[in-house]
Amino acid sequence: MLDDDQRDYDPEPVVIDSDNDEGLPSLLDDIVKGGETGKLWYVIHCYSGYENKVSHAIQQRIETMGMRDKIFDVIVPTQEETEVKDGKRRTVERRVFPGYILVEMKLDEDSWYVVRNTPGVTGFVGMGNEPTPLRPEEVKAIIDRMEAQSPVFKVDYKVGQKVRIIDGPFNDFIGMVSAIDTDKSKVRVMVNFFGRDTPVELDFHQVEKT
Repeated sequence: MLDDDQRDYDPEPVVIDSDNDEGLPSLLDDIVKGGETGKLWYVIHCYSGYENKVSHAIQQRIETMGMRDKIFDVIVPTQEETEVKDGKRRTVERRVFPGYILVEMKLDEDSWYVVRNTPGVTGFVGMGNEPTPLRPEEVKAIIDRMEAQSPVFKVDYKVGQKVRIIDGPFNDFIGMVSAIDTDKSKVRVMVNFFGRDTPVELDFHQVEKT
């Protein structure tokens, strides 16, 4: 199952073959016989890089096939990431789980058919031959992560690397990164000043790799 602290989760998924027409999984058989699930979140696997396209296709099929009462929401989990490269800062949206889409639905024969036959969908993630819904705490962790106000910072240098200071009183000094504080968006650089190493605290955008 998905874990809320994994950034690059992309294991070999257990999926239900969308080309298998020999019968529904036993879970769906139980539903068709009279049982009914509530609104639950399921994980859909698709080709990495096509998450938004597949999500849009599912939403189109929901409308054209009149499934709004059974398929309620489709989410591509993303998180804002502030990227600092060559001293320049830009905010980008990164997929939290490449190759995976979340679908909130009441699982029955019709809704399963609509989703599994959407172009680009390779199957549901599940145990054995059954789609497995996410637990409420897993869904909450993913949504909380997406709605986090503080973006994740990604810098193109690391502790021990030489960098050039490109802003401030130490502009054009070369130093060594001694610490990186992503929470405060600060980097500490050791520069040689008057013959001695001096720690200088700077914002991420004030340094670049040499």
